[in-house]
Amino acid sequence: MSEGAWIQAVRGAVGGAWRGRREVLDLALTAVLAGGHLLLEDVPGVGKTTLALALSRALGGSFRRVQGTSDLLPGDLTGVLVLEGGGLVFREGPLFAQVVLVDEVNRMPPRTQSALLEAMSEGAVTVDGVTRRLPAPFLVLATQNPLDMQGSFPLPESQLDRFLLRVRLGYPSREDERRVLRQGAAGPVLPEAVASVEEVRQAMARVDEVKVLEPVEEWMLDLVGASRRDNRLLRGGRPRGAQIGRAHV
Repeated sequence: MSEGAWIQAVRGAVGGAWRGRREVLDLALTAVLAGGHLLLEDVPGVGKTTLALALSRALGGSFRRVQGTSDLLPGDLTGVLVLEGGGLVFREGPLFAQVVLVDEVNRMPPRTQSALLEAMSEGAVTVDGVTRRLPAPFLVLATQNPLDMQGSFPLPESQLDRFLLRVRLGYPSREDERRVLRQGAAGPVLPEAVASVEEVRQAMARVDEVKVLEPVEEWMLDLVGASRRDNRLLRGGRPRGAQIGRAHV
């Protein structure tokens, strides 16, 4: 299947299960192709988890889901050493999957969040002094509720840039909401895989080959520099911001 064909197939498969603004789905696919991670943020009940589940199913590959709770330990994500057969054996955690859904990431304590963010940044985890690579591609789809922060651990600004995109879903259109109503208590039917891991890898490699012309680079540098001089902003863009902008272009 050609790149354009499988991307359209993923868009159609996800759109059949999740009802929302098409531009949100396009941004999610942008994060996938750019090799970044995606933070879905909005009030409860607008389909954050449904979108993440549908996208992960449509993309194929291995999938794991983590529910953020206040007692989740770093080893619950990375894996732990267990005694087995007279020796220590490493048991992989849920991060050892190509698509990982982390529901309510702000419910996890800071140490566990740090373990997740390190894995997102390095593509690897370190357990008992041994570094283990994660599968490729490795995509984290995290959800966060910006309201009802009691008992939660909001990600600080310095850690939010581990996500390529931070997307607010908003409310669906009237017709989309009508379709949700008609689904009833059973909820949406999640799609089967319409893409393969190899197709995703090839598309990501093609994205890496895209050349950004010097005038576009100059524009991005001007934009980041202007943000640092604008008194209306609390703080300007960091060098990582320009890198993220280049990936998005």
